[in-house]
Amino acid sequence: MKLKLIILLFITTICTIQTNAQNSASNILENALTQAKAENKNVFVKYSASWCGWCKKMDRQMKSDSCKSFFDANYVTVTLVVKESKNKKHLENPGAIDFLKKHKGEKAGLPFWAILDNTGVLMEDSYNAKGENIGCPATDSEVADFITILKKTSNLTDENLNIISEIFLSK
Repeated sequence: MKLKLIILLFITTICTIQTNAQNSASNILENALTQAKAENKNVFVKYSASWCGWCKKMDRQMKSDSCKSFFDANYVTVTLVVKESKNKKHLENPGAIDFLKKHKGEKAGLPFWAILDNTGVLMEDSYNAKGENIGCPATDSEVADFITILKKTSNLTDENLNIISEIFLSK
């Protein structure tokens, strides 16, 4: 009986460790690029943190009933967790900060995002023409910049883009 209890505790510990360990950023991106190549899509990489309200808002908007199918049809979307508070560092994807730096977003606020082609080459990022991170677009000009970038990196129709614009402008 004691041996069964020890084995059960060991298995529980191993499962807990595995579920708490985050996937590495390189593995997440490698899988996304493989899928993007197979599906002839680009990769939408969103950098996020658990404390970031704008990140959660952007997630809700992109995953809304009105928008999700548009993003799913045109992008393989992945989230990399960065810039967590000290007590939540375990939520970060190992190596994600290096990709954030590679995409020139280390000094930007969150969310920061980048769109890669299916070979991993940066096509666009969340900086507008003025060099400002639009992050989760909320103003007319930010949403217009976001729509311009989506138009350049996807096969979204004007009708699709209008719906996305409406969702991102809604309060």
